Amino acid sequence: MSEMDIFKVLADPTRRAVLERLAEAEPTATDLRAGFAISQPAMSQHLAVLREAGLIKERREGRFSHYSVAPQGLAPLHDWLARYKAFWPSRIDSLKDLLKEMDQ
Repeated sequence: MSEMDIFKVLADPTRRAVLERLAEAEPTATDLRAGFAISQPAMSQHLAVLREAGLIKERREGRFSHYSVAPQGLAPLHDWLARYKAFWPSRIDSLKDLLKEMDQ
């Protein structure tokens, strides 16, 4: 999946919140839905989209499914951001210089 496809998946605030929650724990789908004002089918759809994007993985344990972040799914985003990493040090230095000038 391309980085643009992953950005589209993560454009949904519910999916981002689910991914953030999964970064902290490995809940079941039922536990994961707690705190979200969405139905079980809606949560299942969000989980399916995240799974298809390679951002989460599912582990079955009896009747329960446990979900966790799939770090390798974030690799395209990491690679995309790495291309722009070189621009930030010079921009931060320029910002520091500007702030010093403004203080004087």
